[in-house]
Amino acid sequence: MSKNTNAGKPAAARLPSGVANIGTLDLVSATLERLDTRRSGLPGMAVLYGPAGWGKTFATNVLAIESRAYYVQMRSAWRSKTLLEKILFEMGVKHSRATVPDLLDMVCEQLSTSRRTLILDEFDYATRSDNLIELARDIYEGSQGSLLLVGEELLPKKLERWERFHSRVLTWAPAQRVTVSDAAQLAPIYAPGLSIAEDVLVRLVELSNGSVRRVSVNLTQLHEHCLTYGAEACTMAEFDQVAIYTGRSPDRRA
Repeated sequence: MSKNTNAGKPAAARLPSGVANIGTLDLVSATLERLDTRRSGLPGMAVLYGPAGWGKTFATNVLAIESRAYYVQMRSAWRSKTLLEKILFEMGVKHSRATVPDLLDMVCEQLSTSRRTLILDEFDYATRSDNLIELARDIYEGSQGSLLLVGEELLPKKLERWERFHSRVLTWAPAQRVTVSDAAQLAPIYAPGLSIAEDVLVRLVELSNGSVRRVSVNLTQLHEHCLTYGAEACTMAEFDQVAIYTGRSPDRRA
């Protein structure tokens, strides 16, 4: 297998400006490297899974750019031909009036030749169809390339239905809960120029239920509140005045 030329470099040093090096980024980076440097004969698929809002799509998008992986986010209405066409579009491969077998051969050839990883996000949609699962396996078998499949927390359990597919997974990577360290790195992005007390960050993480998205949304809420009232720092006194998003629906007002 080809090797990632960025292997061994600190993840943060490779990230674009304005991107926080949260824990799930490091996890995805390590997973892609493991796929890229696996020994001959080992399976070439990995599964990244976790609850919504835990930074899976963000991390795979960022690292797809950094590693030059092909990234495709699946949709509920897609069938085999649409998926293959979307993958070829991402690959920059032109096709015209091709049959599904022809499209599959083109995807496999490009994946094998380029030695680049194919990332399929929202892969839970594929588990609704035997055809899509078998298609993903065909892509892997036909290219002997690397596939990173991304989905919700029950994705590993769902894939148990297809033993021939399940047994080809090299690594199962659970997305990481957001940490106080993650929150501190997100703060300059979502609350620029605002000094945020550590106990506020701790409380934000406690209320997030693991979600990077909720922390980001709440940092924006705090930033807007402090701008409105002219506060240069966010303490617990300011925090207590802001409606924090926890994932629960708002209470009905009379």
